[in-house]
Amino acid sequence: MNGIAFGTNVADVFEKEDCRIMRMTSETGEGVMTLYHVFDGVIIMHNNFHMQSCDSDFAAKGNFLCIDHCREGRIETSVKDDSVCCLSSGELRIDDGRHNNGTARFPLKHYYGLTIAFDLDTAQPALDSYISDFKVRLSDISQKYCTDKEPYVISSCPEIAHIFSELYNVPSKIRRDYFRIKILELLLFLDALEIDRYKTEKPYFYKGQVEKIHAICELMTSDLTRSYTIEELSHRFDIAPTALKKCFSSIYGSPIYTYMKNCRLDRAAYLLKNEPSMKVADIAAAVGYESAGKFSAAFRKKTGSTPLDYRKYSEHNKTTPNRQ
Repeated sequence: MNGIAFGTNVADVFEKEDCRIMRMTSETGEGVMTLYHVFDGVIIMHNNFHMQSCDSDFAAKGNFLCIDHCREGRIETSVKDDSVCCLSSGELRIDDGRHNNGTARFPLKHYYGLTIAFDLDTAQPALDSYISDFKVRLSDISQKYCTDKEPYVISSCPEIAHIFSELYNVPSKIRRDYFRIKILELLLFLDALEIDRYKTEKPYFYKGQVEKIHAICELMTSDLTRSYTIEELSHRFDIAPTALKKCFSSIYGSPIYTYMKNCRLDRAAYLLKNEPSMKVADIAAAVGYESAGKFSAAFRKKTGSTPLDYRKYSEHNKTTPNRQ
């Protein structure tokens, strides 16, 4: 698709026939984008990012329709002047491509999803030549979903989940034809969808608020032995308690205390697996638990096993060779 420029921080890794693999890098990590040409003017791109943030120079020159689906993680982008919004797991965003550039953040340090992009000037003739009596017009889809300044977001729903679940793992022998069928299915669904049925009214937050929330998260996760109250954080970062809680949940996908509990237990699991000389009581203290008993109960509730059983299982897997 000649009308797309991916930017200076994107390098080609591999290219063959209809497949192109690119790597995006930033000081916080890297992401891999695997692009498939489906029709003239139509691409499907798998996006797999393991980073905190990146600056994208992505530019779509011409008339474009972009559909983004989030399967795992979260992506935070600017949606209008000085405002930020997150696309969450299971959600679908439709716009004209203007929200695919600028600074993107990945609050969970991971994002896996799909982008389907249509060059409206060349894609429609390609679709018409594939199925001569296909009634859906890309211009109508664009007019239906892309007239607002804000992107149109559809929350998790069975139809979307069904269509996209089958796009993530497709055998290479049938990939191109299968992608074509699924794109036609998606367009038929979007054409028939009652526009207000699944639309999600996403909360938008000022960039200044979001920056404070990221700073709060960095503070809390930098020392898991410390605990902070909402009131302490509110005063320290000059943000109202209600706004703090609402914005944090929207950005990170869970309430602040739930997020921190998961961070502590995930760190404990890492230590149990990789620091065999550390006692369970020491690990409990290192992640902010007052007693080994409370830690063990919380760990078992989350993982289904005690800390000692988890460690034994991890050590067994390390020493047992894989059988071919």
